[in-house]
Amino acid sequence: MPDTRRTDLVLLIVAMVWGSSYLTAKTATEAAPVLVVLFLRSLLSALAAVPLALATARRRQLPWTREEIRIGSVLGLTQTAVLILEMYGVAHTTAANAGLLISLTLVITPLLDRSGGRSGVPPRFFLAAGVCVVAVGLLASGHGLRTPGAGDLLMLAAAAVRAAHVALVGRLTSGRALRPLQLTSVQTVVGSALCLAPAVAGGLPTLARATAGTWAQLVYLALFCSVFAFLAQTWAIQRTSASRASLLLGTEPVWAVAIGIGVGGERLTALAALGAVLMVAGTYWGQAIEQAHRTARERTAEEAEEDGTCPATAPAGA
Repeated sequence: MPDTRRTDLVLLIVAMVWGSSYLTAKTATEAAPVLVVLFLRSLLSALAAVPLALATARRRQLPWTREEIRIGSVLGLTQTAVLILEMYGVAHTTAANAGLLISLTLVITPLLDRSGGRSGVPPRFFLAAGVCVVAVGLLASGHGLRTPGAGDLLMLAAAAVRAAHVALVGRLTSGRALRPLQLTSVQTVVGSALCLAPAVAGGLPTLARATAGTWAQLVYLALFCSVFAFLAQTWAIQRTSASRASLLLGTEPVWAVAIGIGVGGERLTALAALGAVLMVAGTYWGQAIEQAHRTARERTAEEAEEDGTCPATAPAGA
């Protein structure tokens, strides 16, 4: 029981840290250009992750295998695309909205992830997705019905790209002996390389005049929201069930709203508040439906294999 409580606490801390990242990123992008903030976030993450990867590499083993470099580089490209959309999106909307809209990843991912087979998701899953679509409209309405703003649209795009990234992670890492820290370090190096030139052109030298608060925000984004959160998530998931981890990590949008309102002084209109409730309810509902469907499918496959009614096969790809 103590171990379970400790694991749950770690997952809640990760969700809280990720929920706080939207207000932190929004504040940082008010002090420096988006690509400058993103470059320094990636660079500081790399400066922390690469030495850790070197220090933890086993004796007589390369710090990074060719497969880890290859897959980490691909995931670095998609992860950087997600962060660019997120950073630009949160710069043009509220932190609360950003945290709620990005939670659409939980609904979009099952539609893209075919690692569990080609049977898809049950029809009622689309009802949950419909609830989320209504929530998006309410969140974007602000003080009246209107088309979504640029920041909202960018966060919707970020949710779609993040879902594709998550599905890609599952496909590229399944069945392979890959070390999370090594993959993370490669991704941070790739992100730093991709953002270097745009950051220099976008005003990197202006950071010489940055305040201590801005640097503290950059360090927090790099060390806590990136390196710590990923490694803590990996550690905790290895010690609990996937459904329990998903439930706890799914509190991220709740933390984003709480921190955005409580710390950032943001406000939700009545329509937006209703949208927030529907978004959390829709994503949780959709996640529960997908998890139950996946569990039932896996149980059926195991029973069929034990009965000898069908041969054991590897999961089909797309």
